[in-house]
Amino acid sequence: MTPTDPLIDSPEHMPAQEFTEATAAVDHLCALYDQAVDFLRKGFMTALAGPRPTHRIRAFYPEIRLTTSSFAGIDTRLSFGHVAAPGTHATTVTRPDLFRDYLIQQIGLLIENHEVPVSIGVSDTPMPVHFAVAQDARMTVPHEGAAGFTLRDVFDVPDLVTMDDDIINGTAAPAPDDTAPLAPFTAQRVDYSLARLAHYTATSPAHFQNHVLFTNYQFYVSEFEAYARRALADPDSGYTSFVATEDAEITGPDQPLQAPTKMPQMPTYHLKKPDGSGITLVNIGVGPSNAKTATDHIAVLRPHAWIMVGHCAGLRNSQRLGDYVLAHAYLREDGVLDADLPTWVPIPALAEIQIALEEAVEDVTQLEGYELKRIMRTGTVASVDNRNWELRDNSGPVRRLSQSRAIALDMESATIAANGFRFRVPYGTLLCVSDKPLHGELKLPGMASAFYTDQVARHLMIGIRAMEALSQMPLDRLHSRKLRAFDETAFL
Repeated sequence: MTPTDPLIDSPEHMPAQEFTEATAAVDHLCALYDQAVDFLRKGFMTALAGPRPTHRIRAFYPEIRLTTSSFAGIDTRLSFGHVAAPGTHATTVTRPDLFRDYLIQQIGLLIENHEVPVSIGVSDTPMPVHFAVAQDARMTVPHEGAAGFTLRDVFDVPDLVTMDDDIINGTAAPAPDDTAPLAPFTAQRVDYSLARLAHYTATSPAHFQNHVLFTNYQFYVSEFEAYARRALADPDSGYTSFVATEDAEITGPDQPLQAPTKMPQMPTYHLKKPDGSGITLVNIGVGPSNAKTATDHIAVLRPHAWIMVGHCAGLRNSQRLGDYVLAHAYLREDGVLDADLPTWVPIPALAEIQIALEEAVEDVTQLEGYELKRIMRTGTVASVDNRNWELRDNSGPVRRLSQSRAIALDMESATIAANGFRFRVPYGTLLCVSDKPLHGELKLPGMASAFYTDQVARHLMIGIRAMEALSQMPLDRLHSRKLRAFDETAFL
């Protein structure tokens, strides 16, 4: 079916327009998207009020399309902003209001690098009614059978065919017309993740910042709020507000935060800057499944870096509680990403992240050079999917850990790093040793309390300092070519 099918009620069809200026192109994307959303919302409200619609009600996502016939040279230092080969490249777009700055940047690079216009028009991908009404708190999509008609007989619903990770995984089949993907995610895939983020974190995706810290303990949250309040008291910090769960927001250091009615699965907090270069902290809890879930969805926001700052088991007798571990390799026994990213794929350390973390440790601890070795080791971090791995026969696991030269073990770091590699998001890990199970130092209540009191604030501050340093780095340096595949999408 097409937008002009007589059996379908759709918005008035608007022909595609060509643009040589990115801002104007994004303005038109916004107009097309708003037209589609308004049409679906009005049709949805009318359908619920009755009588049953006699036609299908359908609107389509807008799209960006670029066609180039030249192999003209581009700046080969850039890892994004250009297509890999001549031809037609396209992507569907959702929420251009949320992604406005990103879209202006990416479209502007295409126009500049290829010296051809981009075409903005209506795609042939239907917009699911669920995503059209998701931004309106007054509207909800009833579950199957609750309406007076079968929902999917009248409206389009989320379609797994256009909502997978085939593009980012490099497994997408060629389109029938040989159109290549222009961006790593389709509009439906983005919409799905935006909905999941709101559900799991209890904050709007609009609050997420470009630098994301992950932790596996709630203890870091109170320290993050304390730092946020100090930053809001400093007019030179650049931070303008702090957002907690259920979108509770403060702009001053002494303002109270509204307590949440219930805690979400992954409590998330945002220390915001007007340009999005602030810091988001996500408490993913314990386990690789949560780590994958969080990163699967945050990835569509195209952050500039994410770093794990959690606790780990120290595997060497020379380590002490409170020491730091800077991961430069990962032993992946988490299991959750094996189908998307085989374990034989190496997950390299990224120099930009490693340097930022090491310099942050030096800054916060006031140790450097050889003295830094007293409190920090660089090496392999093992991530497993069994929290009680110590209770199994130790001969096998301990032998593998020794053979891998692992110096620390947790349940999340390798997952976060591997998904960073998969989604082309710069990643890193700085852990803090909280127990040494192989050497008789277990997590016990008394030991834990003293450890958390002494170490959490300093560890979190290191993560914040690293992110603040990365926020000053040019994007073409941070998003380097090492994370890009052979046949890469033009969009970051």
